[in-house]
Amino acid sequence: MNSEFSHVLLNGRTVALGIRQGRIVAIEPQPEPARHVAIPLPVDPHVHLDKTFTAGRCKSARPGLFGAIDAMESDLANWSEEDLRSRMGRALNEASDNGICALRSHVDWPGAQTPLAWHVLGELAQDWCNRVRVQRASLTPLDLLGDPDHGPGIAERVANDGEVLGCFVYRNARIDEWLEHVFALAARHGLRLDFHVDEGLDAEANAFDRIVALTARHRLAGRVLCGHACSLSIRPEREVARAAGAAAEAGVALVVLPTANLWLQDSSCDRTPRMRGLAPVHEMRTAGVSVLFGSDNVADPFYPFGSYDAIEVLRLASVSAQFDPAGWLDAITTGPVEALGLDRPPLAVGAPADFLLIEGHDWNEALRSPRARRLVVRTGEIGQDDRAAA
Repeated sequence: MNSEFSHVLLNGRTVALGIRQGRIVAIEPQPEPARHVAIPLPVDPHVHLDKTFTAGRCKSARPGLFGAIDAMESDLANWSEEDLRSRMGRALNEASDNGICALRSHVDWPGAQTPLAWHVLGELAQDWCNRVRVQRASLTPLDLLGDPDHGPGIAERVANDGEVLGCFVYRNARIDEWLEHVFALAARHGLRLDFHVDEGLDAEANAFDRIVALTARHRLAGRVLCGHACSLSIRPEREVARAAGAAAEAGVALVVLPTANLWLQDSSCDRTPRMRGLAPVHEMRTAGVSVLFGSDNVADPFYPFGSYDAIEVLRLASVSAQFDPAGWLDAITTGPVEALGLDRPPLAVGAPADFLLIEGHDWNEALRSPRARRLVVRTGEIGQDDRAAA
């Protein structure tokens, strides 16, 4: 099928996109003002599909991260294959409708045995592979993954499935020893690493620095992603600058999760939060760190609202960290593509016609309101939900 999308703002120019057989065959300049802005289909580097859409049935009895963990544990009895397949399938459908082409989902792995959610998500990933590429990352407590009696078995299973090794790190008693073991496992199996790190407001929580140093030592540049790093928000400026420079040199990427961090950090039932737990995105980016944004938790005890929508996450991040979202589009597109090791070419002649169009003369107008009309284009075809409006 041949088609053309005209009056499109792409990379600062107004162009017409010629499409043939699902690929871009022409990008022609146009003098007229743009009617839509275009970006590659977004990639979400950090979600939790196993937990999603449980907010209505398990409530946190106390505020904050550990209250949410307790609430989630109380819901595990409901995690049957049918329940997981229904909730995770609903999430993938929402992500697809919002234009997301790939995502990395963490899967809770609290014991030595492979969790049911890992199996179910693996099957769903096959079902959805033509619309949303799903990466699975194990989410294991550091004390378990670093334990020589248990970590090797988990890493071997993750490696056999071709997925990502991950864990939760926060002020562990034997943190250096356990992290050494985790990096050794990754090096042995050629695995990418993904850490939930320093997710709290303790200035002495500095596992991020340790992970950066180990990344450099094991020469894993471009293969390590850290999420949260909330404690960086309250550490001294000189320490932050030193950590940012080291991370840039080591090739460690950082994904910031504004929804859950704003919701959980410095949380209290009867007091307005003062410290919001948002990692220093400006300082990190200025130092050369690849900074990404992710949806994190959606409709669960960690964040009872939200949706799988990269544009909405970017908008919230821009308000929280005070930046122009038009200058950070790479944090939801090309940045996650590189950090997750995906093969997604930029929008150019010869590339697949996969992109998101948002109505507006420029990015300020397009991102100003959540009501701006969007079109999801995959292999040159407008998404089914948008056809009537197109």
